[in-house]
Amino acid sequence: MTSRIGTSLPDQVARMEKADVARRSRYRMKDTHITLSHGSGGKASHHLIEGLLIPILANPVLDGLGDSAIISPNGNGSGRLAFTTDTYVVSPLFFPGGDIGCLAVHGTLNDLAMSGARPLCLSVGLILEEGLLVEVLERVTQSIADAARSAGVAIVTGDTKVVERGKADQLFVNTSGIGLVPDGADLLPERIQTGDRVLISGTVADHGMAVMLAREALDMEADISSDTAALHELVDTVLAAAPNTRMFRDPTRGGVATSLNEIAGRAACCIRVDEDAVPVKPAVRGACELLGIDPLHIANEGKLLAVIPAAEAHAALAAMHGHELGRDAAIIGEVVPEPVGMVVLNTGIGGSRVLDMLVGDPLPRIC
Repeated sequence: MTSRIGTSLPDQVARMEKADVARRSRYRMKDTHITLSHGSGGKASHHLIEGLLIPILANPVLDGLGDSAIISPNGNGSGRLAFTTDTYVVSPLFFPGGDIGCLAVHGTLNDLAMSGARPLCLSVGLILEEGLLVEVLERVTQSIADAARSAGVAIVTGDTKVVERGKADQLFVNTSGIGLVPDGADLLPERIQTGDRVLISGTVADHGMAVMLAREALDMEADISSDTAALHELVDTVLAAAPNTRMFRDPTRGGVATSLNEIAGRAACCIRVDEDAVPVKPAVRGACELLGIDPLHIANEGKLLAVIPAAEAHAALAAMHGHELGRDAAIIGEVVPEPVGMVVLNTGIGGSRVLDMLVGDPLPRIC
């Protein structure tokens, strides 16, 4: 039996296991103190998660490190559920195109969607700082309700805690979600094959730059809004057009570059990206250039990456273009066998370079 990279299946399994061991060794936790970079989604976050937390908490479900945990309540592999949780500490609470409330709902729904799950329900936990204006809490809660209602998902349970003044920054939100995974939906990096195409559903870096400009009150006349949105219906659209889709990933913290590196590491392959093919709005590109930031390292909250067989890639692209959230979709790269675990960027000037994970954190508390 041959594998996706032209070697025997046992050889491929050994190769992926070797890549997994190398990745865990690479991210061994060596820091002595937590810094803001540990929340960036980049290398420092991986050091924290794979170098400290996973070795302590390890179990077969958690070790998958997917956007959602896939569990089978009846134990026979059918009736699978996706379960995910996330905590939102974005600053400021309100920014062009969104706020912490809708962001929390969308982010959790999207984590479920990346596993192909159909969302069933959400929980909301609120950590409130003494002195928070009630009108701010009401506004955020209304945004949570509106986002959930628009997505057709109910908030079914929740919790509130209040901490002393100065012990939190106004308001933090935790959301958890449960979704039903259809039979046959196995969206995993292990399914990726050489020659597969990588698609992005739209322009990158919109959310990160919108939050940064709102936070820093920079004197820039730029029409930039967050892209926060729920993606589960777009996922259904893509799967209908490309039923053999390998996997999805929403490139949030750390941006497209970090997500692609995670995929390449898990799949034990290389992803080659065409820089000119990556859609970036002119205003966002201009702001990134002015601030010296690579848009491929900036967070997105309403975009997805999809790895799709070459034979279905253009059908998937057309389906995305027909959906409101995929009008700017593009094919941006291809899966190749070497160098394993790396992302290579074909630059606009005709060269190539390694596109690494985010290092440091130019935009802390972005979600």
